[in-house]
This record gives sequence, C-alpha cells and structure tokens, in this order.
Amino acid sequence: MFKMVIGALVLAALAGCAGSKMKEARAGSPYKTLASDKATLVVAQCIQFGWQDERVFGVDAGGFKEATEAGGYTVYTTAGDYFVDIQSTGAGSTVKYYAVEDNMPAKRRLAALATCL
Repeated sequence: MFKMVIGALVLAALAGCAGSKMKEARAGSPYKTLASDKATLVVAQCIQFGWQDERVFGVDAGGFKEATEAGGYTVYTTAGDYFVDIQSTGAGSTVKYYAVEDNMPAKRRLAALATCL
C-alpha cells in the first residue's frame, strides 16, 4: 500500500512539472504544425502508440494521452519535453508538435508522429 501511495505522489509531481513546461511551450510557436484527414482520436492513439516504441526510443519511450477541454487530445512524453496538441479541423485534425529543442530526439518523435497523419 505504501509503495502505491509513493508511486502516485511521484507521478503527480512529474505531471505538475510536465504541465508547467507544456504551458510555457504553448506560449510560443510549435516546432511544427501538421494537418491530417483523420479524426483526432485516431491520430492521438497512433502517436501515443508510436512514442511508446522502445525499439525506437529506448528508455525514453513514453507516450501519454489526455483529452483537452477544447475537445481534442494532448499526447506527451514523461517529462513533457515533447508533446502534441491535436484539435479537430473540419473532417480532419490539426497537429501542433512542441519540442524543447531542435535535436535528434525531437526529429525522431516528429518522424514517428508523421506516420500517423
């Protein structure tokens, strides 16, 4: 029981850090804005699954999906260094990808999400 409580507290702390980092990133411009003909949920699930691939991302593999108040989804990594906001646009979706810096991990995440469009 104690381990479960500690685990929940650690996850809550990480979510708080990731949330503030994501809020700060949204105040600026996305790393890349993309469009898809697919529904938001389909795109979000695909990105989440792709980002969880340990063969590609190793120990950094992680993808979490949350519904947004605006009716879309956010898919993000554990620390929130990489995330996408997916919003409905007509019959398709707009995908805004945010990355902490322009480096190889950012490019790998972008390549993985591009296969979902």
